[in-house]
Order: sequence, then structure tokens, then C-alpha cells
Amino acid sequence: MRIINLIENTEGRSGCVYAHGLSFYVETKKHRMLLDLGPSGQTLQNAKALGIDLTKVDTVILSHGHYDHSGGILPFTGINGQALIYMQESARGEYYSDRGKSAPERYEYIGIDKSIAELAQVRFLQGDHRIDDELELFTIKNRSHKLPSSNKRILVRKGDHFQCDDFVHEQFLVVSQGSQDPLRVLMSGCAHSGILSIMDAFCEKYGKEPDLVISGFHLMKKTDYTGDEIREIEEIAGELKKYSTLFITCHCTGIPAFDRMKAIMGDQLAYVHSGEEIDLTSITQDL
Repeated sequence: MRIINLIENTEGRSGCVYAHGLSFYVETKKHRMLLDLGPSGQTLQNAKALGIDLTKVDTVILSHGHYDHSGGILPFTGINGQALIYMQESARGEYYSDRGKSAPERYEYIGIDKSIAELAQVRFLQGDHRIDDELELFTIKNRSHKLPSSNKRILVRKGDHFQCDDFVHEQFLVVSQGSQDPLRVLMSGCAHSGILSIMDAFCEKYGKEPDLVISGFHLMKKTDYTGDEIREIEEIAGELKKYSTLFITCHCTGIPAFDRMKAIMGDQLAYVHSGEEIDLTSITQDL
């Protein structure tokens, strides 16, 4: 298995663009796939710089219905019209960010380009879906922890009013390798539903912890953290440390939050930057 970041927020491999968004390229025995496609066609430019042939991709997973994960889908379909694109039906909803009362335009649309929903290769899902023995998608039915406070400004428009997003459009990818006691990699875009709730849902579904988790944690802020927000970050890190799982984060976690979590989790937590490949040696050496 190979997992390569195609784009995220921070500078990484030389020659690769970095931007607010996320995309991963994954190779398994059966598939060449993408989890998300970043904010724009820059994702395709990075793939070319990395020597990755996106015309051979057979599967695309959209983790949730936001522009910074879907902006590269239309450029991608310009070079690959065969890859099936899996998204939750609700991912085409009206999603907005509340920029505050003082902003020139308070509510900013952050959803997907509406024309994506018209693509012939899109497969709309309503909940969990098993693609095959390597790839499976699951959703959160009952959240076991409260949403991280950083999600409070993300809204969904229902008719003529806005309400807090419940993130039913978010789905999580499980990549399995091996037939006997397979290695399982859990991948999420932003973990808007809360990484602790996602971990609980995974453990309930599979009866064990994932070997590796790759996900943004959506803890970043453009302003300083309050004392309560710092405690929240540290509490999340403390709970994740109880697992034997290795965590790799990126994108919406934010470097300040990552640094605080790293101080608690040590080698159990790492960061992947734009264009970097994840070293899977330590978790696949016995397979």
C-alpha cells in the first residue's frame, strides 16, 4: 500500500503547491484511488510533479461536501471520465461558513460546485457502503462526544434560514490490507464529527482499533485560542493517546494545535505536508 498527500495547507515536497484543502492518493493491490481532490486543479499539477498518473485512478471518495475537498473534481474528470466518485447524497447541500457580523458578507458558501452532482460517474450514498474487501465507507449514526467547538461557525442553509451543520454528509474511508487479521487504515478529511466519535464508531463496527488514522482534526483558528479551546485540544490528545493507533494529521488541524497535541502524544502523532508520502514501513512490516 502507498499513501501520498497530493495537497494540503503547508509546504512540503519541493515543486508541490500547498493550499487550504486536502487530497490523498492511495494505491492498494486492487485500486488506485483518491480521497478528496483539494480546492482546485492545483491538485492535478502536484500529482504530475510527483509522477502520479491520475488517468489510472479507478475510485474517488469525497469525504464531505466542502469546496476545499472537491474543487479538483471537475478538472480531474476532464482527464479521467471512468473513475467512480462516491459521496453521500447530502454532500450536495447548502453549506456555509459564518464569517461574523462584522464581515462584508457574513455567510460564505463553502459547498461543492453544483455541477459535480450532474456527473455520470457519481454514485450517491445514504450511509455506509462496502465497495469491496479493500474499501469500505461508514458514517456516524450516534455521536459519542460533542462536536469540537471549532465547528460552530459551519452552517447549513435550510430554506431561508441557517442552522448548525450536523455533518451527516461526512463519510470515512477504511482501507484494509491482508486477509487474516487485516491491517486497517482509517482515513477522514476533516473529522468534523469529532475524531473521538469517529474512533468510537470504528471500534464498534470492527471490534478493534484502526492500525493507522490519517485525518485533519478541524482544530485550527485564525485567532488565538481561548483557555477552554486549549483544554479541549489537550483533552482530545489525551484521549487519542489511550489508543495503540498511530495518527497522522494535516490540513485543518493547524500547526499550533498539532504542536500542543504532539507534546502529549509524542511519536504516536505525526504531520504530513503537501506532496509527502506516508512511510508505512512500521505498520506493514509483518504483512
